[in-house]
Amino acid sequence: MLKWLPLVARMVLGSIFLLAGFNGLFVIFGLEPFIDTSEEAMALFQFAYLLVTVKALEVICGIFLLMNRFVPLSLAALSPITVNIFLLHVFLDHSLLPLAFLLILCQGYLLYIYRRNFFTLLEKKPL
Repeated sequence: MLKWLPLVARMVLGSIFLLAGFNGLFVIFGLEPFIDTSEEAMALFQFAYLLVTVKALEVICGIFLLMNRFVPLSLAALSPITVNIFLLHVFLDHSLLPLAFLLILCQGYLLYIYRRNFFTLLEKKPL
């Protein structure tokens, strides 16, 4: 069972970010989203460029996670987004709180699994 857990966590995280990214891009282009969006979350994106950047990053990293390519880079890029999603649903919009917990759980587990890839970022004196 533990052998499959990183794969499942990576697939779940990649699928969620891919779907959420496409859903957000639908909103940007004035199309009807296929999943209801949180009004509180959309209010945080007062500037369209920020929403485009975040949603494009979600789609790209979601694809990378599903393809098992650049996983540590994707995890690093998605970490601040995941924390933001979690805090938004804890303090403002409780409707998707279980999904936010799932994101934090998958992200934290994968960061732990790939922790060796991040050790060089914490070197006091780099090369």
